[in-house]
Amino acid sequence: MAASVLLRGARQLLTLRGPGTPRRGPAMQELGIIHDGALLIEDGVIVEVGVSRRVENLASARKAQEIDATGRVVMPGFVDCHTHLICGAPSLEGREQQFYHGEQWAFDGAAHAVRYESGQRLERRARLVVEGMVRHGTTCLEAKSGYGLDDSGELKILRALADLHRAPLDVVSTFLASQGAHAAGEWGSGRLERISSELLPKIKHRALAHYVDFDCDDRVVEKEAALQFLESARELGFRLKVHAFRSSRTAVPLAVSMGAVSVDQEHCASTDDVEMLGRSNTIAVMLPGSSFYQQGGGGPSARALIDGGAAVALASDFNPATSPTYNMQLIIALACARQCMTPAEAICAATINAAWAIGCEDWAGSLEVGKPADLILLNAPDYREIPYHFGVNLVRTTMKRGIVIYQQGKVDVTHRPVQRDL
Repeated sequence: MAASVLLRGARQLLTLRGPGTPRRGPAMQELGIIHDGALLIEDGVIVEVGVSRRVENLASARKAQEIDATGRVVMPGFVDCHTHLICGAPSLEGREQQFYHGEQWAFDGAAHAVRYESGQRLERRARLVVEGMVRHGTTCLEAKSGYGLDDSGELKILRALADLHRAPLDVVSTFLASQGAHAAGEWGSGRLERISSELLPKIKHRALAHYVDFDCDDRVVEKEAALQFLESARELGFRLKVHAFRSSRTAVPLAVSMGAVSVDQEHCASTDDVEMLGRSNTIAVMLPGSSFYQQGGGGPSARALIDGGAAVALASDFNPATSPTYNMQLIIALACARQCMTPAEAICAATINAAWAIGCEDWAGSLEVGKPADLILLNAPDYREIPYHFGVNLVRTTMKRGIVIYQQGKVDVTHRPVQRDL
């Protein structure tokens, strides 16, 4: 594609422009919509945003390659801020048992698959997932370790994630201090101390992770041990995240007190949690796909958090055990249907707020001058069609840094099968 690109005629251009902070309360409703909108892109960076008549008449736009977005929504690519991209193959037998016999899906199967598979094979499988994400409009994601069971397995995952970065999506890597140790039965302060003193310095030295995430399970880890672990990670220079395991009561206070960038949760926040998050800079990342897959549509509501002033983001939580989907359009639909979010709030949560949740707000999540052109064109004239079409992929085009990396193919309507008499 040419170095200069003019995208014009968008029926709704969702810029998500706004204050240089995560969006809260009524601000989550503001999508910065420009009707009949246009973007001028040079060398992958947005240089002009506005109505088509003005942008297309600029001297620098006259020689640009044109993309006609007439009648379509143009918006930032989705930012999936919580995934487990590197994991074992799905346990179809285990899920079948869960469907028909109510048995709990076993985490160990996916974790052991990671242990015994090569890094190259794990990476190849992850690349197929990334391609699916691109087709569904994701242009940036966070990916966690945690399925490695031991140090070598965790490092194998993080090395694979490093190889996947910018091929073609931006991948923000997180070391997850929870599931591997939990599955191996090695939880406790001794395990955390060894990770802090041995594994984390190695990860930091090799620049294999941007964040450290702690899976806060009140049943197996004392609060003091969790605080010491997170403090050690922070002293090494990692930014922090906390995952509220099931019904953890300490996750939100722990995240807020440690200045964690986000607390990712699948359960209902208490009144105290809402108040703490509303007063803090910690973003509440909701995972409606996991709640739907495990509980058939139940789970927490984001309404109280938004009304309480908390910054809310959405993520797929892609993993084989609890949320085997990477379709952020589906996540938006679930958030609207089951978590009492409006379509505008859900889009904000899946773009700019999700970008803030993984520290990429300067180059993802909105369409503004100076930012890379990471965007999608939808087969829809109105953004509210995203939650309306449950499970339907509306993405026509995905663009990463001004380059089209996915274009919807055409259906061959000329082929007519031979009709046979019945």
